[in-house]
Amino acid sequence: MSASAEYVAYIRDLLTDFSDLTSRKFFGGIAFRSSALGEDVQFAMVINDVLYFVVDDVSRPEYQARGMQPFSYEKKTGVVTVRKYYTAPEELFEDEQLMNQWAQRALQA
Repeated sequence: MSASAEYVAYIRDLLTDFSDLTSRKFFGGIAFRSSALGEDVQFAMVINDVLYFVVDDVSRPEYQARGMQPFSYEKKTGVVTVRKYYTAPEELFEDEQLMNQWAQRALQA
């Protein structure tokens, strides 16, 4: 699992509403964090050049309705699914404002 520097830079460029955006290694990829809520909170990650947003019980159904997938990885014992992170919808990559709205929702989750 990894994240290319080019893809991470591309996502950073889209997240214009996050003046305090930080990133660091996480799960073999990169975690995006913000302190906009008063504490440092992780709201997204990039693994294998796929953007995942944090979801909660309120936002998860919308991701599922759009066919987005939870983060998963394989172990010797089988596939592990992490339902806290879901792939970002494709239309977000074409609309910076929409990307930032979904990122804000992920931060709230």
